[in-house]
Amino acid sequence: MSPQAILHDSKTALAAILSRIEAARKAALAPAPKTSLIAVSKTHGEAEIAPVLDAGQRIFGENRVQEAKAKWPALRERYAGIELHLIGPLQTNKAREAVELFDAIHSVDRPKLAEALKLECERAGRTPLLFIQVNTGEEPQKAGVTPGQAAAFVEYCRETLRLPIGGLMCIPPAGEPPAPHFALLAKIAAENGLSFLSMGMSADFETAIRFGATHVRVGSAIFGERG
Repeated sequence: MSPQAILHDSKTALAAILSRIEAARKAALAPAPKTSLIAVSKTHGEAEIAPVLDAGQRIFGENRVQEAKAKWPALRERYAGIELHLIGPLQTNKAREAVELFDAIHSVDRPKLAEALKLECERAGRTPLLFIQVNTGEEPQKAGVTPGQAAAFVEYCRETLRLPIGGLMCIPPAGEPPAPHFALLAKIAAENGLSFLSMGMSADFETAIRFGATHVRVGSAIFGERG
């Protein structure tokens, strides 16, 4: 694909997604005060990301620390105001780099990681916005605390570690209706006084907005499928 085609396709797709977010918010009975679009740029390079930046998007999501470290410092030199979110699993030995590089981490899912993040936040003198990942489908192959463990883990992070937790994140099981999972995440967040809900991807973000999503993570609908 030529750079001109990339520019046209991604700019048009971004505008369409933003329009759909706004329409979903208007249709929702009680949407979040604000719903931020995280453009998921994992596996995409600078040539594909730059047109989306040129179109005004500033919040991006990456799955891996090393991939983000390789491409975002240069882009941040060229574009002001970039907000970078880690939406993939985080190894404890990458906690330092994650705290230094990301503005938000959506995958806090175990005490050992929370403890590592606490140390690195103190060392760096900065704390990204932190989300606890909840495995709403209780899938054995998927990361995240179970719904039954969520309240205790939130309390451990807040009270024992003094680590500020901003919200919750989930990825509903493939092939299941997402609405019950989004409703469950919203219920857990409300019970624990958490303001942010990271839920909804390309196929279901409008449903997530109906249940109060504050952050939706959209990749393929903006960048296209990675060939």
